[in-house]
Amino acid sequence: MISVRVLVVDDEPLIAEAHATYTAKVTGFEVAATAHTAQEAMAALRATPVDLVLLDLNLPDRNGLDLCRALRASGSAVDVLVVSSARDLASVRAAVSLGVTHYLLKPFTFATFREKLLGYARYRAQMLAAGEVGAQHEIDRALAVLRGTPQDSLPKGLDVSTLDLVLGALREAAPGTGRSANEVAARIGTSRVTARRYLEHLADTGQVFRSPRYGSPGRPEVEYRRA
Repeated sequence: MISVRVLVVDDEPLIAEAHATYTAKVTGFEVAATAHTAQEAMAALRATPVDLVLLDLNLPDRNGLDLCRALRASGSAVDVLVVSSARDLASVRAAVSLGVTHYLLKPFTFATFREKLLGYARYRAQMLAAGEVGAQHEIDRALAVLRGTPQDSLPKGLDVSTLDLVLGALREAAPGTGRSANEVAARIGTSRVTARRYLEHLADTGQVFRSPRYGSPGRPEVEYRRA
């Protein structure tokens, strides 16, 4: 699993230590540093590579949200997971507007903490993948993983893994060209009927273009190519 370097920021040393211990117990995560003030946090971010900040909002020298604003103003794209006892909706709205990945209320169990971190790791792995997304459902799925919510926008009988294979077969076609249902089926090892169902779904949702292919006797074959 991908290694995520974490900066733990909390004004209470014992709580910071507990969060660091929790973090170290989650596969794929390591503690890069701990800080008890906003100033220490900024210094740590300058001194060591960090992927994710576990950020308490009630810091003695600066509110955690102000720290987030400073990070964004400086151009930092480090991800932030708020870990706070602040329950007012104004703080939650402000945190969301600053692009935090999660807002985790204290106190919480290790199981809840672990679930949030693993969801973040899956999201990060998808976002760091090479290339570009092939369709809307790939973005929806990545965001659903981050939010920890189910994403099931496909019609009954269709599944995401096969849809990915179909999209992959279309991506491999020469630029400006497409593939027929027969060609996609041969490529991914399914029946023509199955491939056509997925291709028609992609066409109906505007993710691929559908056009007749002429050049052989009889009815023209339908060709599908990426939008």
